[in-house]
Amino acid sequence: MKQPPRFDELSSSYEELLRDPIRDRFTGQESIFFHRRKADLIRRFFRRRGLATAGLRYLDVGCGKGELLQLLQSDFRQSAGCDVSAGMMQEVSQIAGIETRVQKDSLQIPFGDAEFDLITAVCVFHHVPPSDRRTLTSEIKRVLRPGGFFCLIEHNPFNPVTRLIVSRTPVDADAILLRAAEARGLTAEAELAPLEQDYFLYFPQALYRYLGPMETLLSKVPLGGQYALFSGKHR
Repeated sequence: MKQPPRFDELSSSYEELLRDPIRDRFTGQESIFFHRRKADLIRRFFRRRGLATAGLRYLDVGCGKGELLQLLQSDFRQSAGCDVSAGMMQEVSQIAGIETRVQKDSLQIPFGDAEFDLITAVCVFHHVPPSDRRTLTSEIKRVLRPGGFFCLIEHNPFNPVTRLIVSRTPVDADAILLRAAEARGLTAEAELAPLEQDYFLYFPQALYRYLGPMETLLSKVPLGGQYALFSGKHR
């Protein structure tokens, strides 16, 4: 059985360990800026398809402290999260309406087949050894219902600032970043249909207020701090 990483030991000081001068300048006074950007990307994905989410079930794999879950909870009928660390999930597990389960094996998702309409994995795969990533992607497909969507969000290794921050962040000591091409390959091997891919986090929070629309124009340029890959499970 795969053993959980050291995140239980880091959970009490996780936010402090994430601090970085460049990262802090990027977010300004709003540390939740990164999570809001991801929530907005997911909402826009559904809006473009004319799909209402109020009746859908949502799972965040590797949910950590559950920031994204809390931002999206009111959008979905059911919200759930799983993580290898019970300590990381301590706060979000106390929020009414969000179900959390511990992953006793980092490559097994503790939910049944075809339970969820949307599954996200945000900055999870770079903590998974490359040889195990195919297994985790297959697990995600198993838990996804036919016609459901998988959103994989990762750091962009083509962005030099992202690489610098990751290289000196203690919680990313084991990180092996994956290019968008590898992410597409993983979902293709799992027979998940490619739908959309966007790069984002070009501008810090202070500039994004004014230049947000420009990021839409840059979304296909592979230089943003992170990328989001959406794929779907065939009916």
